[in-house]
Amino acid sequence: MREMAMTTCRLTTKDFAILETLLERKRALGDPLAAVLEKKLANASVVLIGSVDPDVVTINSRVTFRVDGKAAETRTVIQNEARGVVGGSLSMTTPWGLSLLGMTEGETTLVERAEGETEQIRVVKVLFQPEAALRASVARPSRPRLRLVYSANSVVPPLGAVAEMRQTEGKDDPDGPTAA
Repeated sequence: MREMAMTTCRLTTKDFAILETLLERKRALGDPLAAVLEKKLANASVVLIGSVDPDVVTINSRVTFRVDGKAAETRTVIQNEARGVVGGSLSMTTPWGLSLLGMTEGETTLVERAEGETEQIRVVKVLFQPEAALRASVARPSRPRLRLVYSANSVVPPLGAVAEMRQTEGKDDPDGPTAA
């Protein structure tokens, strides 16, 4: 299972650190994915989280891609396969997930599967990227804060006010408790 054609790989500092940790684990287990991870990390261009282009696939990005020209699939590239939504996520520990990390819209790469088959993966669209969403939320002007204004009739006490109970005499309440 090795990546055959290297595309320009742009990893955020966070994604790079996560892949380095994953590489150490895969090496210790003798996993064949370790060789692919080594190559990806060696050829990666590392960028700061705040300056990654919005069309780059990062961890937790929602991406539409095609494999071998078949129907497009939309998945979220995730770190831990146990936390993903079945059918809606793609672990970065799979050949497809690892290949998509760092690719940009329109890029294509070849991946060799364990069985020796070669697949072509193409990024169609990055629908959501957490880093771009964070930048957009910071840049968006905040809404004016709401202020609670009390303008109800003065007979009605404001919320949280403790009202005293009114005691009635028998003559004030001719119908008595049965009227209730």
